[in-house]
Amino acid sequence: MSSTNERPLYTDTPLALLATPAFLTGKKDPFTMGASHMTISHNSLIRGFNSIYQQAPRISSSDYEDFTGYCLAWHRCVEQHHMHEEVNYFPEIERATGQKGVMDGEVEQHAAFHAGLKSFKDYLTSLKNPATDFKAKKLLEVMDSFSEPLYTHLAAEPQALLALSRFASPERQFDITKIEKEQGKKAVTLDFALNTLPIFMNNMEVVEFEGGMWQNHPEVPSIVRWVMKSVLPLWNRKIWRFMSCDSAGRRKRLFA
Repeated sequence: MSSTNERPLYTDTPLALLATPAFLTGKKDPFTMGASHMTISHNSLIRGFNSIYQQAPRISSSDYEDFTGYCLAWHRCVEQHHMHEEVNYFPEIERATGQKGVMDGEVEQHAAFHAGLKSFKDYLTSLKNPATDFKAKKLLEVMDSFSEPLYTHLAAEPQALLALSRFASPERQFDITKIEKEQGKKAVTLDFALNTLPIFMNNMEVVEFEGGMWQNHPEVPSIVRWVMKSVLPLWNRKIWRFMSCDSAGRRKRLFA
């Protein structure tokens, strides 16, 4: 590990961040906001991917074990995010729209990078002694194998949510905001809060991104946000050293 002043500042590469529909259009209707919230979530996954990709070649062997734990937490975050969508969120959208299969395109996009994501996990869990067995080159090769379909999906899904506005009418009660909030609560368990939520919350840059317009996202009491971003990461803190942002939501100098 290099000294603090020598550590590079996190940058949005190799995957670029996605602009929110709210920022691009200035609209604040429920479908624009719902799609924007999904974009923010996807940007957190992108920053997680980038933080792994940037640091892997620079990690010291003494930190390999913690770093592989961070990588597996990112994998778990992506996997649980998509499983929740397929099991809970998408079926609720089908019910609200009356259109069975309306989100099938997004499920197919998930499948397009599933094998690569599995290879990512399989490589990391195969390391009997990370301090000697971990190879950054191998990890980056695996990440390169699924980065394109992953990014395609992360960019496309918010647009699919935005397009759901075509099903809203005075006759059909389609409250996308209510669905988003109710389904979001279902995703949070104690295990998720301790072992996955930190990598999601603290890869969410809100100070510089789009002029800071998302600093109050997610919309929860400030004490709850503080717990999520400052207290929960105290559990497994050595793993969370590799995140791209600090607890205030600013980009930070990476650990490696």
